[in-house]
Amino acid sequence: MSFPNIPNVVPKIKIKRSDAINLLLSSIAFEELGLAHMINAEAEKIQKVLKTNCSFKELMELNKSVDKTLQTIIIKEMLLQFKLNSVMEISDKSTIDCDEDKLDFQDEFDEKLGFEDLFDEEKDETKSE
Repeated sequence: MSFPNIPNVVPKIKIKRSDAINLLLSSIAFEELGLAHMINAEAEKIQKVLKTNCSFKELMELNKSVDKTLQTIIIKEMLLQFKLNSVMEISDKSTIDCDEDKLDFQDEFDEKLGFEDLFDEEKDETKSE
């Protein structure tokens, strides 16, 4: 059995700092929207059960289920708050006077991870072919 061939992908994505901040804020907003839908679904579940004739035991099981779901949602809300605080700190630091278009951290990132030499070797290989 042979190893699978993994294609050589060199991602070169360049976005401005302000675009990155907007994408982060959008991701937070979409997660919040998803949590709102989950809360709404739990409310509908409670309403549906209350319209039926159910026993005390079934109500307690429902309560336990909703409680567990809401605890999970609260934990996610706290994580989103931390994420939002981090994004706000980043956006506050972006008041530095510089041209955003000229900021390119990809090369610095490649250097720190040791990818720079790897990409240089690939360039040399393509030139020799």
